[in-house]
Amino acid sequence: MIPQAYRQHYAVGAFNVTNIETTQAVISAAEELKSPVIVQTSEKALDYAGFDNLVGIVLGMAKKSTVPVVVHLDHGRSVDIAKKCLTAGYSSVMIDLNKLPFADNLSRTIEIVKIAKQYGASVEAELGGIMGREDYVKNSAPRLTDVGEAVQFVQRSGATVLAVGIGNAHGVPMANEKLHFDILEKIQKATNFPLVLHGASSTAASEITKAIRLGVVKINIDTDIRLAFSTALRKFMHANPDIYDTREIIGAGREAIYHVVAKKISIFNSIGKA
Repeated sequence: MIPQAYRQHYAVGAFNVTNIETTQAVISAAEELKSPVIVQTSEKALDYAGFDNLVGIVLGMAKKSTVPVVVHLDHGRSVDIAKKCLTAGYSSVMIDLNKLPFADNLSRTIEIVKIAKQYGASVEAELGGIMGREDYVKNSAPRLTDVGEAVQFVQRSGATVLAVGIGNAHGVPMANEKLHFDILEKIQKATNFPLVLHGASSTAASEITKAIRLGVVKINIDTDIRLAFSTALRKFMHANPDIYDTREIIGAGREAIYHVVAKKISIFNSIGKA
């Protein structure tokens, strides 16, 4: 999925899911638009739903999908959680060790790459800190990815894709959030490697397009999904105070997520690339 996107200059959306409805919305939008898609779960989502429960939902829907679906661990903080997901059937894992010294990040990434190869799975690594907060991941300020370190990491780690810090942020838009495309361009020219943009919910479509031109092939969306879901539920319950069927209430949130995912897929230029 990633090499094809890199060659053809589009990106695959990576959407965080937490339950049946979010997973249904993401996969159904991808199927409707005939787009490949990455369905990802964070450690917190797995803890909240129960590991086996959420894994069963996501893998079950992914296997039945009419389009390619990668099931991915987002921001795995240890080799243990990555191994657990690989054993369960995930086709991709992210090992997020960017707060460790470079040498430790590299050595542990090499370790999980060796394990992932036994499962035919991919590995995403990260260099540089992404500010903001998302579940268990929190950084008060950005740490921009060092170009020289990126070159070494790409050459030695064996990772499939590299998440970079270029001023992007998790969560709702932050006042000091600014994408440094000059750094992204330098990293791409120096590595010629597929890159990942986290915290893209608040990123303008024009900036997404520019990032894709500079080698970004995986784009993470979480906050926009949460906002769409919660806003839709509030509106529905306000407009329908007598409805108590949870399926109708939550269904409004699922519909809202579907439209968000479809719009993002269009921006990422992955329509028809399944």
